[in-house]
Order: sequence, then structure tokens, then C-alpha cells
Amino acid sequence: MRSVPPPLAKLEQALGHGFAAPALLEAALTHPSFAYESDGSRGNERLEFLGDAVLGLVVAQLLYEAHPGWSEGLLTRARGALVNERALAERARLLGLGPLARLGRSELRTGGADKDSILADLFEAVLGALYLDGGLAPVFELVRGLFAEALVQGAAPVQRDAKTRLNEWAQAQRRSTPGYRVRSDSGLDGDAARFVVEVCLGEEVFGEGSGRTKRGAEQAAAEAALARLGEPLG
Repeated sequence: MRSVPPPLAKLEQALGHGFAAPALLEAALTHPSFAYESDGSRGNERLEFLGDAVLGLVVAQLLYEAHPGWSEGLLTRARGALVNERALAERARLLGLGPLARLGRSELRTGGADKDSILADLFEAVLGALYLDGGLAPVFELVRGLFAEALVQGAAPVQRDAKTRLNEWAQAQRRSTPGYRVRSDSGLDGDAARFVVEVCLGEEVFGEGSGRTKRGAEQAAAEAALARLGEPLG
């Protein structure tokens, strides 16, 4: 018989899925700052990685189905707008993930439960856990519900961040997709340059950036690559 604490049971209701393995959901809510302090592990980072990929696939398919007349470039820009940090943090708040997050002492002191970067990562990790436990079907239903209005909106101009812009350039000019790899991680919470990330096309490094989060460092690396290429961000 399943034994799920009431707060997690409420989250399961919001997700529309009862977990066969509730430990997956608990792991998704465990921020690296908490895990590092308790057992030296990396917390929900692996689930975040998986959830990021699953979210990209699901949003891409839903946009493809909703807008048969849109070009590849417009679909790419729309996907970028839907899955940026602020948008994901908003959905995390709708699900009530902040109060459920297991955070380390430093993040608790600095209000980590309401930081967009942490909430966005939690959302992706929860999607990763949902996918592992139930497959793609519950992920599609959740994303379709949470992003319903944004998915069906008209082809109004959407803001393109540096990663989206670089992705468009790479697909148009090289028929490839940029890859991001972490060169170093100081492991220090609050370090403005904790992560150093390179962006590559094939084996060639096009830019390097640093940031407090991996997401921020990836954006900085993409901006550096665009500057090298002489490409505007707009």
C-alpha cells in the first residue's frame, strides 16, 4: 500500500498522477544545496536534466500540432518563450512547488523557495520524475493544461533569448544544434560564477560563459558565441 505524505498527495492531485514510486517525486523536490549538506549527492540534477529534454519534446509536439502553418523559425522562437526560466517558474508556483522544496541552509536564508532559477529547475525535475513513473502521457496532459493559453496564442512576436537565437543560427547555417557542457563547478552556493559552460558546434567551441546557475551560464555562453559571430540578439 502506498504511503504518501499529505503535501505530496496534494501535489500528485495537481499533477494528475499518483506515483507508483513516490520516492521519485521526493527526489525531484530535493535541491542540490540540501543534498550536498545531507549526503554529498547532487540532488535533483539528473531528474532536471531528463525533465528539460522531455519538456522540450512535449512542447515542440504540441506547438507543431497547434500551428500547422508556422515555420521552423517561429516554432523554435515560440518554444523558447514557453520554456524560459520565468515561464517555468510561473508554472512551478501554480503547482505549489516552492513550499515543498527541500533546500539547504544557505538557500533557505536567501529565500530560495521563491527564486525563479530554483523553481524552474524544480519544475523540470518534477517533469523528469513524472516521465519516469508514468511515461509521456501524463507529461503531455500536464503541459497541455499548464501552457494551454500560450500554446494556442497567435503568432505574435516572442522574445528570443540568446540560446534560442544561437540555435536558430546553427540550424540555418550549420544544420546542427549547439551543445553545452560544464567546464567547471565551484560547488559554492551563491557564487556568481559557480558554473563555467562552453557552447560547441561539433567539436568547435563557439563561446564560454559563467553564472550562478547552469542555465545562466549557458545563456552567457550563447551570448558570447553570438558576439563572436556578429549576430544580434534581437
